[in-house]
Amino acid sequence: MTSIHAHARYLRPFRFRTWALTVAVVLGFALTGVHLAAEPAPPAQAQDMGATPAATPITVSLILKVRNANGLEAFVAATQTPGSPAFRRFLSLNDFVQRFAPSWGDIATITHYLAGFGITVTDVYADHLVLKATGTADAFNQAFSVDLHDYSEDGHHFRRPRHHPRIPLLLQDLLAAVEGLSNQPQFHPMHVNANGTARVPLVTGPLALPPSGSTATGVPGQYTVGDVANLYDINPLYAEHVDGRGQTVGIATLADFDPNDAYAYWSQIGLDVDPDRITQVHVDGGGPLGASAGSDETTLDVEQSGGIAPGARVVVYDAPNTDAGFIDLFYRAASDNLVDSLSTSWGLSEVYYLPDNQGQGDLTPELLAFHQAFLELAAQGISSFASSGDSGAYDANDAYNDPVDNVLSVDAPASDPAITAAGGTTTPVGFTFPTLCAPTVPPLVVPAEQVWGWDYIQNYLVQQCGQAGFQDALFPVGGGGGVSVFWPRPAYQYGTPGMRTSEPGQSIVYQGQDLLDLPAGFRGRNLPDVSLDADPFTGFLLYFEGGWSAGWGGTSFVAPQLNGVSALLAQKAHGRIGLWNPMLYRLKDGYHSRRWSPLVDITAGDNWFYNGMPGYEPGAGLGVLDVANLASAIGRSGGYTH
Repeated sequence: MTSIHAHARYLRPFRFRTWALTVAVVLGFALTGVHLAAEPAPPAQAQDMGATPAATPITVSLILKVRNANGLEAFVAATQTPGSPAFRRFLSLNDFVQRFAPSWGDIATITHYLAGFGITVTDVYADHLVLKATGTADAFNQAFSVDLHDYSEDGHHFRRPRHHPRIPLLLQDLLAAVEGLSNQPQFHPMHVNANGTARVPLVTGPLALPPSGSTATGVPGQYTVGDVANLYDINPLYAEHVDGRGQTVGIATLADFDPNDAYAYWSQIGLDVDPDRITQVHVDGGGPLGASAGSDETTLDVEQSGGIAPGARVVVYDAPNTDAGFIDLFYRAASDNLVDSLSTSWGLSEVYYLPDNQGQGDLTPELLAFHQAFLELAAQGISSFASSGDSGAYDANDAYNDPVDNVLSVDAPASDPAITAAGGTTTPVGFTFPTLCAPTVPPLVVPAEQVWGWDYIQNYLVQQCGQAGFQDALFPVGGGGGVSVFWPRPAYQYGTPGMRTSEPGQSIVYQGQDLLDLPAGFRGRNLPDVSLDADPFTGFLLYFEGGWSAGWGGTSFVAPQLNGVSALLAQKAHGRIGLWNPMLYRLKDGYHSRRWSPLVDITAGDNWFYNGMPGYEPGAGLGVLDVANLASAIGRSGGYTH
């Protein structure tokens, strides 16, 4: 049994006694009834400043429930089932609204209820699933039986309800979630810098920009998108003039950025791009600007996705770092229906979303809200990707939390079965360290691509220098992966060798109280689905705030790279691809020859718990891509239409 301190997002004080998760229709996703969570504990070290002044203006996002949820699940499954009449025949936004969105009568019911408290609906998203509503703190306290308080923590001030909103009986069949009552920052980006994180500097030369006529450096830790193309067989597509032209990639992020950095990146590595290819959409007023706010994350997302697909247009959706902001990003992208693929590199450990034991339903409001958005994107043919995290198999233990020992967990939203989870590897490399404990130490060599986990460095240092100073020094940095203890295993993972169940002995204790016993042997969704290089020591250059820096990595790079790859595949196939996952697992099972397989096994390394091995494993998932082979496999399956 291990202990955990409260994250910036509070831990709910509950303990599971039963685990009854409902599997909904073909894909094995779950869309269930309204969830009323137990009252949360206040965040650690946060000072309660008292009740939020009654007249404080607040804007919330009301997330409406889709109509015919099981039908939506089934439709998404059918779009990825060869032989189905719906196979890769995706919905327009108007089609989605007619088939699955709430009616104007439903919206009128909610609007009338809110008006009784002086709350005004100011916007209705085009997909009819998000209402923006503005009122006073007192009005929302009354409408949803909450008690809003102001808090101060580490110099930051924020507002949050002291207990979860209670959806009135009149609206329980209509509302999935009420988001925005809290404006507390919740989520963190999934990038890692070798020098800033490892504190184990490498001997490196000057920055290696690509030579003339190339887009690749060939230098680990200083890779560009050209090196990604070399590593994962993308170049045959470029040779066919497949560069993403006619496609649009989308970035969902929680920080603003300077587009000039992305243009400089592409220019200086020799990519000729449209000088007006980037469009920025500031959702809910947009995200903050600056390195401390995560602008480096947004910058690398744009550079990587737009570099892999240099002919594609790029739409950047940024929002404030709040529950409402993050959720609104995906509904706005779905409502706009402009992008052909979408990635996010932000998230939060799944354990902060687990339901209580009140028997009110299996999904917390936030996860239900995210899931609906991902299903809508998939129904419209938009492929979506999420970073699986950079804390190995121990996602709750990261740089943004107080230390958590040995609690196996995965990241959300990557754990959602309606999004493709992007994992990480270490590519072959040999390098030396400066003098740490002896005049010289032998080089550290990684002979083949392996699951990313920095225990390979830690074990080397302990072996060379002893345990003092290095034992547990790098835990648990690595590619996120494991078994969801929330989402049941989706149908596309049925029958795939290597699927794991949740491990025994995983518990969370908060202030001496046993809050949560994670289930042992739960047949949950396994992640990641697929991986690419993410280790900062075999990682990437970043151009940010007008200059270059090296040693960047994390699964933050993988999600936007897959986003760019998706644009290439869609261009070659003359149509959107939709949710990748059923296709990936079907293709993995259908190829026995390495020569033609679109997926390459990763059989070495580990993410501190799960080892690389033939077939699926929750370290690198199905393996890494051979993009040219994947494009050929998709082309043989045929049947593309928008």
